[in-house]
Amino acid sequence: MNRLLIVDDNPEIRKQLKWGLSGDYSLLFAEDRKSALAHFQRYQPAVVLLDLGLPPAAEGVSEGMQTLEEILDRDPFCKVIVVTGRDEKDHALQAVSLGAHDFYAKPIDLTEIRIILQRVFYLARLEEENDRLQQEQQTCGRDSGLLGQCPQMLEVYKTVRKVATTDVPVLVLGESGSGKEMVARSIHCQGLRRDKPFIALNCGAIPETLLEAELFGHEKGAFTGAIKKVLGKIESAEGGTLFLDEIGEMSPALQVKLLRFLQDKIIQRVGGRADIPVDARIIAATNVDIHQAIENQSFREDLFYRISVVSIELPPLRERGDDILLLANLFLSRYATEFNKRIRSFSTAAVRSLYEHDWPGNVRELENKVKRSVVMSDRSVISPDALGFSAPREDEESTREGTTAVPGEMDLDGLTLREARSLVERDLLLRVIEREQGNLARSAEMLGVSRPTLYDLIKKHGLPHLSQS
Repeated sequence: MNRLLIVDDNPEIRKQLKWGLSGDYSLLFAEDRKSALAHFQRYQPAVVLLDLGLPPAAEGVSEGMQTLEEILDRDPFCKVIVVTGRDEKDHALQAVSLGAHDFYAKPIDLTEIRIILQRVFYLARLEEENDRLQQEQQTCGRDSGLLGQCPQMLEVYKTVRKVATTDVPVLVLGESGSGKEMVARSIHCQGLRRDKPFIALNCGAIPETLLEAELFGHEKGAFTGAIKKVLGKIESAEGGTLFLDEIGEMSPALQVKLLRFLQDKIIQRVGGRADIPVDARIIAATNVDIHQAIENQSFREDLFYRISVVSIELPPLRERGDDILLLANLFLSRYATEFNKRIRSFSTAAVRSLYEHDWPGNVRELENKVKRSVVMSDRSVISPDALGFSAPREDEESTREGTTAVPGEMDLDGLTLREARSLVERDLLLRVIEREQGNLARSAEMLGVSRPTLYDLIKKHGLPHLSQS
């Protein structure tokens, strides 16, 4: 995983990087496009440090750009950091538009290179770990989609691991779309019943008159239209797991019958009299305030204690910090592959929109928006428009806490394009750094640049005091 391919035709730079990085990474070296692609094909490094000026056209960037494109054709998720001259940022930006992860301007500074590489390898490890989790979950028959690295989700994973190998009933709490069924599937997939059925039933989506038959099954002739015996969800989950979603919507009468099953592990089909033993684990979920429901007597307190030997509460997406971007990138790679689109990233404005949105529909809403953006976008980078976000109105933006005037409020009359672009860039720097309370690492992430690039921009716009924040 720590394999780093360095592509540079300068022997002094290769020697410098070998001396400075060999203790941290397994290094591979190449001097031109042919040897770089040969090493990449054989060793599949997670990260590539690529000089754009390669022979036989070392004075230009055509060979480096071609190398970049061929590497990404082989592995679209490889992290390529391009290296350019100090005055060649247009080439670096072109490389980023082609799919490079980041760029770095010579001369080489080992301290800055180490920081960039640490961040990029950390991201590569996160993606690899999430790929591994998805593969493990797919062995259970379906991708559970339970992903994230925020502290709240790490606690969820810890609880899931503890309860998975037991048979205690579990109650999963959380807003709609936050992943309650995913938690239930993860418990089932990691537990002793993984080879048996996982049966899910949404209690809030079925009319009360039909829910009893769905749960317990019915005998032939039990009611009009019952032309044959039908097994219910409980019986179908024999040996496995029954997931009862939105259990808070279940009627009091059905709650009594479910309580009996939980106590005795016996059911009777609708229209039948025979007692039928069933061995099934129960995992329930609800997005209602269950304690308030108990106070209102719409949910039985004795049933609550039966189904919630262990409770797991899922955080809403808006409280999960960088999980928003992590999940968005995972959905992006999934649907770009599914729809055969060469889309590799989100624009800086799109990333900002992802963080600023409140996500009332949680992970389900995020997946929907990213899937739509992949289908609708004709560019290699996802914009806010493709995600369905409109640009904020000037009055909203100007009153947002911790921001200064927005570009739309600037007087740009009489300026050249270069001057106007510089003014907008300077204003964006000030707004993002102020909003992030001077945290340059976070500001660089929000702007979609490396910290060295952010330092350069701060110096370029005459804001040296910010570099000390």
